[in-house]
Parts: sequence; structure tokens; C-alpha cells
Amino acid sequence: MNNKGGTVYLVGSGPGGCDMLTIRAREVIDQADVILFDQLPGEEVLASLPKSAELIDVGKYGDRHTREQDEIELLMIQKAKEGKQVVRLKGGDPFMFGRGGEELETCREHGVPVEVVPGVTSAIAVPASVGIPVTHRKWASQVTVITGNEDPTKEESAIDWEWLARSRGTIVVLMGVKNLPIIASTLIKFGREPTTPVAVIERGLRSDQRETVGTLTDIGDRASAAGVTPPAVIVIGGVVEMYRSTDERMILPHCAKNA
Repeated sequence: MNNKGGTVYLVGSGPGGCDMLTIRAREVIDQADVILFDQLPGEEVLASLPKSAELIDVGKYGDRHTREQDEIELLMIQKAKEGKQVVRLKGGDPFMFGRGGEELETCREHGVPVEVVPGVTSAIAVPASVGIPVTHRKWASQVTVITGNEDPTKEESAIDWEWLARSRGTIVVLMGVKNLPIIASTLIKFGREPTTPVAVIERGLRSDQRETVGTLTDIGDRASAAGVTPPAVIVIGGVVEMYRSTDERMILPHCAKNA
């Protein structure tokens, strides 16, 4: 199918900040004719988008979506078939709960060339920023990343909560702030120790990053009292014992470029 030279780039911007962009991500962003972006890349990355490109906000803010997913995909295809170089810009990695897989399928169905530009996933980078390794020889030899916000049209959860609760590995939850109390109580119900430590890291790797820690028993109340809001990464498991507050962390923040 003739697409007049247009290409779609599914680009992950990483967890926050221009210095977390890959070199390839920076290249395709700077050469783009059209950029479809949401809020997750963060203010610094969004402020760096080239003014020469057509910038289209397709963000989803809580219950308010500027465009539905099928509209985003249609717009992406239309612009590519006009011969444009189209960047679909996402936070983290486009294939880690970013609906990048669906957008890839759409491009293939319409005969539009597509390149996937992986990004640093927040599931690993954000815990690392506060000294939490998602695996550790002492605490965890496996890590499971789940969504805390499954498709509401599903008749039942695709997550095997009983297996997850009884596994000994780390659990990382993305997009789980709203359902945090339910997630915690479900894990306890299926056998996870109520005293299992939990860390909730808001706006990871950004200037206003904040952490709330507790256990499965009390993390819902602690997060509510702290006014925790998305985006946030939730880490559950023994590795959270490695967490230290800012004063105790003894690791340089990623933004300390000239230290």
C-alpha cells in the first residue's frame, strides 16, 4: 500500500527528564513532522518538543480523555498516509502497558511502516531512583509487573492473584494508585504476609518526586493521608527494605550531571 513515505514511530520517553531519553528517541522526535503526545513524558520532555512539528495532545487525564484510543490510532494512520513522519510519544516504554502493541497492530493492518523506539521503563528505573532494586539475591529472584487498572470491559481479571500472592518475588504495579487498597487487601486475602513492605513513588525521577512507604496492611491509609496521586509506581516485597529516605540514600540523583 502506498503511504507516500510516511512512517509511525512508537517512542518511549523513559520515566522523566530529557536525560532519560535514548539517543534514538531524541533523533526521531527532533525530525518528526507530527507528534502525538500525552502527559506521561513529563513537562521537561514536552517542553523540548520541536516547534516545527505539529503537536497534538492526545492525553488521558483521569476520567477525561482528549481523544479515545481508536481516534488516536486513526489520526496516527491518517498523518502517516499524508507522507508525514509521525511520532506517537509515550512515557516509559511503549510496550509496557502503553498500548503500543495495539498501535503496532493498527499500523500493520493499514500497511504503514512502523518503528518501535524502546524507552527506559518506570517499573525498574523509578524504584532504582530511591535505592530499591526490583531483584536482590536476599529477597527476590523474580519480578512481576502488573497493571493496577485493567480494562473495565473484562468479565474477570486476567491477573492470577492467588499465584501472585503466594509467589516470593517482587510485585511492581503501574497505574495502581486508585485501586491500591483493593490490591493490598486482595494480596492479603490470597496469602501474602500483611507485613510485606510497600513503597509508592510518585512522579518518579522528576523534581517533585515523593515517596510513601508502609505495609500491605496500612499502605492504603498512608497513601490516602499523604494525598498520593498518579502517576506513581508501587513496589511490593522484601526489596522495599532497601529503601532509604533522601537524607539516607547515599546515591546521586539522576539529575546531578555535574557532580
